[in-house]
Amino acid sequence: MDRRKLIGVGLAAVPVWWGLRQLATGAPSGRHTDAGPLEQAFPLLGPLTDATWVSSRDNDDRGTPSPELAVSGFARLSSGKLDRLTESHGFVPADSPDEFSSWFEKPLKGRGPKNPQWIRSDELDSEADGRSLRLWFDRRTDTVRFRAVNPYG
Repeated sequence: MDRRKLIGVGLAAVPVWWGLRQLATGAPSGRHTDAGPLEQAFPLLGPLTDATWVSSRDNDDRGTPSPELAVSGFARLSSGKLDRLTESHGFVPADSPDEFSSWFEKPLKGRGPKNPQWIRSDELDSEADGRSLRLWFDRRTDTVRFRAVNPYG
């Protein structure tokens, strides 16, 4: 009987341990807040703050690994950066980006600027060598909404 109790206590402790581990690593939300990887992937955007992003390699509840790395999220540009970008690239008003349709983007729903007025630049979007980048900018909040596949090449 003591052996069964010990096994029961051990099995009960596993979910608690797992939950605490997830909290410690920040995994429950499925979101990242570090801007460093984004600045490395998108150097043209310069220093970024207030980053919230997800990766196709995070929280794969489908049980299968993603063959490609996709990142999606929001970040705030440094003061004046969007003005400099609009001076040197052609921008047009844009429809709202897709509403986070990929499975890994679920943690982003409800995030981002309220009532954004998105603009885009075909010059800044790119597709080459298996890489894809889509950017939407909100001038009122200096926010960039991004979605990239294989951003590091």
